[in-house]
Amino acid sequence: MPRIAFIGAGRMASAIVDGLLAAGTKPTDLVCFSASGTTAAALAARTHIQKAETLEQACTDADLVIIAFKPQHLDTADHRLMALTRGKLVLSVLAAKTIDHLAAVFPHARNLVRTMPNTPSAIGAGITGWCSRTPLSASDRSIVVGTLGAIGQELEIQENKIDALMGVSGCGPAFVFEFTGALRDAGIAAGLTPEEAETLAVETVLGSARLMARTDASPEELRDQVTSPNGTTYAGLQVLKAREFRATMREVVAAAKTRSEELASGK
Repeated sequence: MPRIAFIGAGRMASAIVDGLLAAGTKPTDLVCFSASGTTAAALAARTHIQKAETLEQACTDADLVIIAFKPQHLDTADHRLMALTRGKLVLSVLAAKTIDHLAAVFPHARNLVRTMPNTPSAIGAGITGWCSRTPLSASDRSIVVGTLGAIGQELEIQENKIDALMGVSGCGPAFVFEFTGALRDAGIAAGLTPEEAETLAVETVLGSARLMARTDASPEELRDQVTSPNGTTYAGLQVLKAREFRATMREVVAAAKTRSEELASGK
């Protein structure tokens, strides 16, 4: 891997650093900087990567610069970044910040990559959608895929699909958490103890996700395999159908997509 500089040292930067180190990247090839210095110091102390005292120190020898500060700070980012990222590959993890937004701040980067990771990235189980300003060279593609692969799976996608991706994978973990909590609460209402219901709900969601990931069968095929005619699962599914569960999920994702579009346009 090339030398990588993290501008911003919060949760996502921490997740990527952890993934890269687990994949064999040397701590000396990673450097972090934060405006306050506090988060960078904590990340460096925990992982033994380098902590830069200045932006110049962070960026000068870096080939890849990962922008990982809060999205609302992009428009007021240090003006020196324009020159410091000249000729470098810049990768952003900032939600709702488009390639055009990034190009205004990093106009001289050799290429810009917009990404949308999700929270399971914290344990290396994420899925990150990404797109680039112009087609990546073979070497830069290897850098991007290797970096994002350290926190899970990656999927190149057209930028005009990023807002839809946000609604599915970016916000999706929260929807899964809500479903799991609802399944737990339903178990309690049905007579289980809170501890029993929690364990059963979490492990059922976890096992079902693993099964979907490890088979070529579609979710619908797997559903049908466990559904006997007029059986218990069938009875429950009939309630979901009557309550228009799938239509509700379409509305949920559409609402998240619309809000993502609004944020990208500055609303």
